[in-house]
Amino acid sequence: MKPRIPQIVLLISLGISLACCKPSVSDADHLVILHTNDTHSSIDPDRHDNGGIARRKVVIDSVRNARTNVMLVDAGDAVQGSLYFTIFGGEVERALMNELGYDIRILGNHEFDRGMDKLAEEWGQVTADRLSTNYDLTGSTLQGLFMPSVIKEVAGHKIGFLGLNLDPVGIISADNCQGVKYMDALECANKEASRLRAEGAEMVIAISHLGYDQQSGTNDQDIARGSKDIDVIIGGHSHTAIDPANPSSPNWKVANAEGDSVIILQTGSRGSAIGEIDINLATREVTPKLIKIDRRLDSRIDTEFASLIDPYRVKVDSLRAYRIGDTPFDFERESYELLNLFSDFVRMRGAEISGKPVDMSIMNKGGIRNSLSAGPITKGEIIDIAPFENRIVVLDIAGADLLDNIKIMVGQEGQGISSNARVVYDPETHEINSITIDGAPLDPARRYRIATIDYLAAGNDYMSPLKKATLMASSKEILYEALIEYIEKGKLQEILNNPDKDSRMTTR
Repeated sequence: MKPRIPQIVLLISLGISLACCKPSVSDADHLVILHTNDTHSSIDPDRHDNGGIARRKVVIDSVRNARTNVMLVDAGDAVQGSLYFTIFGGEVERALMNELGYDIRILGNHEFDRGMDKLAEEWGQVTADRLSTNYDLTGSTLQGLFMPSVIKEVAGHKIGFLGLNLDPVGIISADNCQGVKYMDALECANKEASRLRAEGAEMVIAISHLGYDQQSGTNDQDIARGSKDIDVIIGGHSHTAIDPANPSSPNWKVANAEGDSVIILQTGSRGSAIGEIDINLATREVTPKLIKIDRRLDSRIDTEFASLIDPYRVKVDSLRAYRIGDTPFDFERESYELLNLFSDFVRMRGAEISGKPVDMSIMNKGGIRNSLSAGPITKGEIIDIAPFENRIVVLDIAGADLLDNIKIMVGQEGQGISSNARVVYDPETHEINSITIDGAPLDPARRYRIATIDYLAAGNDYMSPLKKATLMASSKEILYEALIEYIEKGKLQEILNNPDKDSRMTTR
C-alpha cells in the first residue's frame, strides 16, 4: 500500500469532528478498498457539476485519515473523453493518479487509444502495481510492465489481487494493440485465484474491465458464476453504477460455482462516484457503499493538488473558449438528437469526400463521449464530444452484409443511422421487422454505398460484416476537425435549430 499523503483533512461525513474518528483498535483488523473505474479523463467536474479529480482526493484523504488500512485501486479506462487526453495523451491522468497514490491499476480498452508505444511510455511511469492476468504481453512493448497478480499483507492477513482484461478483438483497433495476446478470462481467473489461495491468500479480489453484463465475451457475472476462489469483483467497462444501498441497483451478489456469494461492484463512469469496500479481515464480511463526488466537497479541496492541474488547464480552457457556432437546444450525450446529428453529418461528409451520393450512414453511440449544451458552441466542446482520431470513410457493401451488420446493431439496442433510413425490430427477440432506405426495403442482392468511421469499418464495436466492404474514399481530416468546420460554416445549423428527437432504429 502507498504511504499516506501527509496533510490535514476533514472527514467526508458532515458534522463529525476529526477527533472522534481516529482509527480504533478494532479497525486495525479491517481493510478499506477505495475503487474507481472509467473515469475517462474527467479531470474537471462535468456539465452537471458532478465528479472532478480534486474532489475525489477529498474523499480519499478523508478515508485515509479515518481508517487504518486503506488501498486505492482503478479498474481501467482512466483516459479518453476530454481535452486533457486529446492534448496531453495520458500524461495528466497518470501524474494525478500517481499523486493520489493508487495501489493497483489495470488496463481498460481506451488505454490503447494512442497505440502501444505511447501506452508503454505512460505506464512505465505508473507507480501503482500494474496487473494483467489474462494478457500475454511477451514480445510486445508492454512486456515486463505487468504482473498477473499480487498478494498484499494487511494486519497479518494475506489478500490476493488479480486483473482481468477484455478481448481486444472487436473493441480495440488491431494497430493499437499489436503483440497483445488475449487468454480466456474465466480460465485464467480460476487458475490464478487457485494459485493465490495456495500461496496463503485468505481472500481473492479480481479487478476487472470485462463489464458487468456485456453481451460480447465474458463479463463479471460470468466470472462470478464460474469461480470458486474469488470473493469480490471490482469492475469497469460497462459504466454500471452499483449502489448496494439502492434497492433498484443492479444485483451485487452472485452465486459462484459452489453456491457462495461473490460481490460485484462498479461505480458508473466519469468519476461521479467512488466505491468504498470495508472488509472485516477476521470474519471476511464485506460491506460496500457508493460515495458521490459533487460540490459538497469543494470547501475541502486540497489547493496544492488542484494547482497541479493549472498548467494543463490553460490549453484546455483556450479551446473551450473558442466559439464556432450556436444552438438553442441541449443535445444530451445519450440522446437520439445527438446520435442523429452525428449520423446525418457523417452521411453529408461522406458524400463530399466520395463525390457521389451516399445511400446511408452508420455511427456508433460509443463514439459520442459528451453532451452539447444550448448556447455558444466551442471548438473544445466538439473535441470533448468526439475525441477519437477517427476518419470518415465511404464503403461499397453488399446488401446481405449490410443486413448482417444491422442485425448486430439491433442486438446492441440500436446505433446511429442517417435520416433516410429506418429499422423496426422486436424488442424481446431482436428480430428485424423491416429495414427501409429512402423508403424502399433493403435489398440483400444489390450493393450500397455507406458512410461511417474507420473504426467501425475495421469491424470494431463488433461490426465485423463491415470488414467485407470495399473502401471507396476516406477523409484526410479527423472527424472532429470536419465537424468543427461544418458548424463554423453553418452547414449543420438546420439540424442544430431543429433536432430530430426520434429513434431511427425503433421497436415500433
